[in-house]
Amino acid sequence: MEALRKAIQDQPDGKLDMAALEIASIETPGLDPEPFLGILDRIASGIAARLPASADGREFVRVANDHLFGDLGFRGNEIDYNDPRNSCLNYVLDRRTGIPIALSVIYIEVARRLGQPVSGVGLPGHFIVEYNNGEFATYIDPFHSGKLLSLEDCRQLARDRTGADADAAALAPVGTRYILVRMLNNLRSAYFRGKQFDKMVAVTDLLIEAFPRNPEYYKARGVARLRMRQFRGAQKDLGLYLKYAPNAEDREQITQQLGTIHRWLGRLN
Repeated sequence: MEALRKAIQDQPDGKLDMAALEIASIETPGLDPEPFLGILDRIASGIAARLPASADGREFVRVANDHLFGDLGFRGNEIDYNDPRNSCLNYVLDRRTGIPIALSVIYIEVARRLGQPVSGVGLPGHFIVEYNNGEFATYIDPFHSGKLLSLEDCRQLARDRTGADADAAALAPVGTRYILVRMLNNLRSAYFRGKQFDKMVAVTDLLIEAFPRNPEYYKARGVARLRMRQFRGAQKDLGLYLKYAPNAEDREQITQQLGTIHRWLGRLN
């Protein structure tokens, strides 16, 4: 997880594509990233071959969208959105379907290989990208076949997804660290819904490493460990949750749960 740790720590040599593939190795242990880096290289080469020498930003977006969503058929997975594989870059490249942020990572990484200014934008409930070269700018929705979005379209999309408006901060470009943390949180949620608690713990370990004082991550890992009957680990995590969130609304409930765990452990000794 070296690339992931570097990227989450915002080190200059932290690479989004490698870090995203390391996240995917939680789903696919022993994953070799090289074939998938090669796929990204070939997609970029395919776009470059279709671009006229005098292409401007508008032309780049048109050609990139035609190749990614037309020729190659990348699309959002609306049928099985919560499948954890939709968050794993290797599967998204293989199956050409995924959730918004994983498809956006492909767009960002292909554009980077071609020296084109594409950034991620973390709208509430839906991740998109922005192209902006100073002369031409547009928002792009990779989940919906590269649909071009105006500022108002983005705000409406956020309202449709979450009921909340997108403020200026939500419409601003985000960095590699933000993207990876959001990917980890999406995968954590998918594993919890699928009751794959061992993998959820592995994802949450990485989040806690990045945010060692975030109480919600300790609570999430504690609940997962409890479901796995790892009582000592759950006890420690729930205790840390209360330490970092001393005024938590569910403090009484968690305290009662800790008492129950203590009694269980007493019976095991």
